[in-house]
Amino acid sequence: MKNYFSFSEIQSNLRTGKLSCVDRVQFHLSNIREKSYLNVFLSVYEEEALTRAAVIDKKIKNGSTGKLAGMVIGLKDVLCHKGHPLQAGSKILHGFVSQFTATAVQRLLDEDAIIIGRQNCDEFAMGSSNENSAFGPVLNPIDHTRVPGGSSGGSAVAVAADMCQVSIGSDTGGSVRQPAAFCGVIGLKPTYSRISRFGLVAYGSSFDCIGVFSKNVEDIALVLEVIAGADEFDSTVSTKSVPNYSDEIMQPKKFNVAYIRDTTESEALQPEIKNSIQEAIAQLRSEGHTVEAIDFPLLAYILPTYYILATAEASANLSRYDGVRYGYCSPEPKDLESLYKKTRSEGFGKEVQRRILLGTFVLSSNYYDAYYTKAQKVRRVIREKTKAVLAEHDLVLMPTAPTTAFKLGELTDNPLEMYLADLFSVQANVAGVPAISFPYGKDKKGLPIGLQAIADDFEESKLLQLTKLLTKE
Repeated sequence: MKNYFSFSEIQSNLRTGKLSCVDRVQFHLSNIREKSYLNVFLSVYEEEALTRAAVIDKKIKNGSTGKLAGMVIGLKDVLCHKGHPLQAGSKILHGFVSQFTATAVQRLLDEDAIIIGRQNCDEFAMGSSNENSAFGPVLNPIDHTRVPGGSSGGSAVAVAADMCQVSIGSDTGGSVRQPAAFCGVIGLKPTYSRISRFGLVAYGSSFDCIGVFSKNVEDIALVLEVIAGADEFDSTVSTKSVPNYSDEIMQPKKFNVAYIRDTTESEALQPEIKNSIQEAIAQLRSEGHTVEAIDFPLLAYILPTYYILATAEASANLSRYDGVRYGYCSPEPKDLESLYKKTRSEGFGKEVQRRILLGTFVLSSNYYDAYYTKAQKVRRVIREKTKAVLAEHDLVLMPTAPTTAFKLGELTDNPLEMYLADLFSVQANVAGVPAISFPYGKDKKGLPIGLQAIADDFEESKLLQLTKLLTKE
């Protein structure tokens, strides 16, 4: 069957009868089976997806379909889908089945999207390589000896390997954008509060964002229109109206773009990525956009600020997993205290345990003011300085990650080096602003290079427009 690049082409052929939703589901199921060695899907809803596709085919004939009729979507294993397994890539949620559906997922279903399965990820979304999953690592589809990025690695690979048209992931410190860069697809992290977090397993509640993967920026615009907006189940979600991103993406404009000198001159930056960002700058200038270099003196403080605050929130959020209420329970506890200790030490992986311990430390009474309180103050300054830059520029362009996809196992023994993979991606999360990663060239080994742009609050349209300017089919 033909592999369609854009959902608009799929919908056109669905309306004319050249294609059916059942055809699309079977196409993706075939790819899932053939590429099972990539370890992407933890559950495949084959029968359910085919049944739903047949129902939507009838709706198409009757002219009564939603915006996403025929779109096949995969869900990262951190999003609730009622009656379906949910484990957040962890042993500690073994056997758990969602009791309700996340708002974002329900909105997809309401517009006739087809959910094909749940996708592997780093445990509780903690990781930059997808090697922390209790279900084993996901493999990069371009080079099977390399990581796909994390924590939404399975979601990025699913799109890159045509296992679904779109994936829904989560981004706490770059977990949509970094795997998008490593796998050569587009990944959007919206403004914090743009999409309801109801039904999203919590890692760092003030950082977590639901994000979208696709090969096509128009697909992302359409999905964002559907899942964004106010929600009575989430008190932190914005009540701002949702723009028609699909229309706005077709209205190109001249941008005033900044790039941070230190991000292009960093010693950690792979030379081919430096060349790519310089090429993107040259392209923008040649097409009439204004591009200028700026300094951002706080750059060195962003990563430590993120890891202090995110681990603190993880420590609080993951305290609910105790072996009593749901999920894994240690089989031989001696008393209540040993039940807690054994369940958590057996159920959580090493990286999750590390982050819980770090977070508990910075929240302890002796160190709360020295670390947590100070990091919150620094975070506020970082947001203010980021917004000051964005008040004078439409966008900030930078690398998504310092390197292309690294080898499996290459950084697992060095957590600090692994954390540096988030060097450029965490600013958007710390500041709460939207960001997007898009493919822009390849390195000498043929691995995709991803560049990212950040914009001011609720200016996702600018990100989508820039991505359309700089990416080619």
